Amino acid sequence: MASSKEYLHYILEQLSGLEEITYRAMMGEFILYYRGRIVGGIYDDRLLVKPVKAALSAMPSAVYEPPYDGAKPMLLVEEVDSKEFLTGLFTAMYSELPAPKPKKNK
Repeated sequence: MASSKEYLHYILEQLSGLEEITYRAMMGEFILYYRGRIVGGIYDDRLLVKPVKAALSAMPSAVYEPPYDGAKPMLLVEEVDSKEFLTGLFTAMYSELPAPKPKKNK
């Protein structure tokens, strides 16, 4: 099942307090970026984030779920209705996220 644009826009609205939130559509789902770094994504209308230490400490009882069959499990964010929680989560996670790989020249 692909994610809906309505759910994407809801999550983007919840994160509107942060600058540089972008997304990329990929096979019916959406990859979320914060300041150029991949934070997670929206898969089957679920917000999943990378399981970095900051996310684990903010959501100690979070459930690991794979975004799609065969993928590494990510953390399911259940508290999507709190702007304050989501912006704090993304801000705390930023320093632990890998920097984007430089693009190779063709």
